Amino acid sequence: MKRKTMIMAAAGAMMIASGAAKADILIGFQGPLTGSNAAFGDQMKRGFDQAVKDINAAGGVLGQKLSPNAQDDACDPKQAVAAANKLASANVVFVDGGFCSGSSIPASAVYADAGILQISPASTNPALTDDAAKKGWNNVYRVCGRDDQQGGVAGAYLAAHFKSKPIAIIDDKSTYGKGLADETRKTLNKAGVKEAMDEQITAGDKDFSALISKMKAKHIAAIYFGGYVTEAGLITRQANEQGLKAVLMSGDSMPTQDFWQITGSAGSGTLFTFNPDPMASPSAKKIVDEFSAGGFKPEGYTLYSYATVQIFAQAATAAKSTKLTDVAKKMHSMTFHTVLGDIKFDKKGDPMGSGYVVWEWGNGSYAMLPKQG
Repeated sequence: MKRKTMIMAAAGAMMIASGAAKADILIGFQGPLTGSNAAFGDQMKRGFDQAVKDINAAGGVLGQKLSPNAQDDACDPKQAVAAANKLASANVVFVDGGFCSGSSIPASAVYADAGILQISPASTNPALTDDAAKKGWNNVYRVCGRDDQQGGVAGAYLAAHFKSKPIAIIDDKSTYGKGLADETRKTLNKAGVKEAMDEQITAGDKDFSALISKMKAKHIAAIYFGGYVTEAGLITRQANEQGLKAVLMSGDSMPTQDFWQITGSAGSGTLFTFNPDPMASPSAKKIVDEFSAGGFKPEGYTLYSYATVQIFAQAATAAKSTKLTDVAKKMHSMTFHTVLGDIKFDKKGDPMGSGYVVWEWGNGSYAMLPKQG
């Protein structure tokens, strides 16, 4: 009888332990942990992990711990869909991701079908939220800005500083790169400036000698590149080596030391658009100090990724539920207090009031330029 009682007690303890494990809130991460954009995947994953750690240390969400599941999409659309299906099969209720728009957009369909909240820290192509809104989805959001905002700032800057000089517009054919180049061109043309060259490359190309020769022949003074940091760095370095002194300007894939590692001093003077420094936000100080104490600078999209987890936690707490139908109502009605400052979403799922500024590389680091008139 005593043995039977002990067995029943042990079984009961196992059931309690099993119940506690099942009570964890399962959340996902999707981003490029491998490939040419892995530096940004690392930024995002660090932000995600730190947010999970901090929220769990403060008691979790709805009295439950967050249990993370990370999947690599390598910024590849097919791999992104596979990653999304893995997360859906794991029954996550929220996903922080992805980085590349070309991955986030196809993954969003999987998340919509599965009823999973998706908040991207970094995907800027307008189609991510525009298409979701047209389809009546309630699961897609982002904490970064959009390329029609970013391209507007880049185009206005080029029109103001290179109006009478030859400008080349180049993109890498990706959803992000082509979309950003298109928006920049649109603003430039509206300002009465016509580009002297309009070319495309293929992501992954290493030798841009022929392209640079064409630009030299046209005396290009400024290059706008819609694409990612590896190709931007190679074009910058090779142009310098071939005697083309044009200024390269690009988008928000540039705030990573990977760029300077490719270019060295040839990268000085390179321009890019990004949001105002998130590390300077008063609400980020504690977290920035926490990262810095561990020897990591939370640059680029680190804090954006941290903020996505904060937003999910606050929305679920307010909704008293992790179900998408309940959480989505709070996503549109609340103001969220994050490391990026206060965030409120519009009807499409874009953050209200987001804006871009121009940054410049020099001496191995980058800084915001003074506000342009």
